[in-house]
Amino acid sequence: MPNYDTHVLSGIVSYPLAVALAGFLSTQGVPFKLTTVALVLGYALYVLGADLPDMDHPNALIHRGTKPIVSVLAGGATYINVKGTINVGAPWLNTTAEWAIAVVVALIVWYAFTWLMPSHRGIVHSLLFALLYGALSFLLVEYGLGMSTGEGLYVGFAAFTGYTLHLVLDGEISLT
Repeated sequence: MPNYDTHVLSGIVSYPLAVALAGFLSTQGVPFKLTTVALVLGYALYVLGADLPDMDHPNALIHRGTKPIVSVLAGGATYINVKGTINVGAPWLNTTAEWAIAVVVALIVWYAFTWLMPSHRGIVHSLLFALLYGALSFLLVEYGLGMSTGEGLYVGFAAFTGYTLHLVLDGEISLT
């Protein structure tokens, strides 16, 4: 089985293939929007996805690193969505209260991540989870970050293909 370096480096160097495929698909009517921000965010989530299936292995570096990333993304997206909706007084108090809500969400996600993690080489090593990762990436971009649907579709596609790369390298592609 490939190790952490192999998975991550494969993601780093193969990303142009994902961009080429997305570019081709966009000429065939798929509504990807390949903006600079979407491409850079797609690259990050593609490379992360290239090792992400190993998050279910308690000794894997990705396992220890995924929890804070997921928690911070959830907290950040929450802040973006509650910003300007709290009025408890001075502007700095409003911002503090909005971040307090974001932190509560981040903590809930932190503990839910540990509680929900299945055993190694289980469902996390599947195309179902690749689709889930792609869908969550799309939702983060479109609804969490407020980017366009086309950008969200591209980032979701990049996340899915990076995750699928890991499964291909492991030689273990299953639906569930």
